[in-house]
Amino acid sequence: MSEGLVFNIQKYSVHDGPGIRTTVFLKGCPLECQWCHNPESIGFKSQIVFWKDRCIGCGRCKVKFPEQKIEIVNKKASFTKGVANLPIEVSEICPTQALELAGIRMSSKEVIDEVRKDTVFYDQSNGGVTFSGGEPLAQLDFLKELLIKAKTFGLHTTVDTTGYSKWENIEEILPYVDLFLLDVKHMDSEKHKEFTGVSNELILENIKKISDAGKRIFARMPVIPTVNDDDNNLTKMGEFLSSIQIEQINILPYHDIAKNKYKQLGKIYKLKDLEVPSDEQMSCVEEKLKSYGLKVIIGG
Repeated sequence: MSEGLVFNIQKYSVHDGPGIRTTVFLKGCPLECQWCHNPESIGFKSQIVFWKDRCIGCGRCKVKFPEQKIEIVNKKASFTKGVANLPIEVSEICPTQALELAGIRMSSKEVIDEVRKDTVFYDQSNGGVTFSGGEPLAQLDFLKELLIKAKTFGLHTTVDTTGYSKWENIEEILPYVDLFLLDVKHMDSEKHKEFTGVSNELILENIKKISDAGKRIFARMPVIPTVNDDDNNLTKMGEFLSSIQIEQINILPYHDIAKNKYKQLGKIYKLKDLEVPSDEQMSCVEEKLKSYGLKVIIGG
């Protein structure tokens, strides 16, 4: 039985595939999208997230870990060495969970046992379990074991992936996946690399191969103003997606609710001046992609 690093198990999810679902978020991602709304999912190790609003300035962390040179300022903890350098054990002594651990080791049995608690909701809504991230394929052995166990119990399985992985890895899980949620972020390889840290050739190639394998696909495009919502990119995206077999594309409006998370992780949020797209902007993207015969849905 394998173990993996899980940073969240979200119940009653309705935006990660059909019906009511449980979404299992696996930690670690080879991409670093500048708009990522789960920055705690990117690293491949457990880490501490500091929720300043929960801190009561009790000073337990300061006393327990003097080497971290923690100060209490205005009844809030302040970390001289930065949140990123805190030992994960600090979460165990924080009474208000202001210092929270992102990423815990779980066995596949523990995960599936938790998922199966809501089987009645899956049955009633034609839902199931979704494995997301991070990038779930980055923990291939763990993901494969989770999928096999889920299918053993008759659960509908969805994998939410960037598609950035060797084809051999994707091929290993194909028999156990009912639906792929595939991100399509930008059609220009250099722009893709600029904003996500990797080029897009492998991703596009894998999307084609998954389509050729006859698997169900929902494409997903985050709409990032000034980054990927220009007419040229939308034209190339429409041409690409209409050339393969997908059921729909969900266009997901950029939001900035993760700004505070970056602070809590001691990271810099690079898109701090970017504005959320208006309803009119989203409608323009919708109509452009619809012109290629695609089924387009705004939101999850």
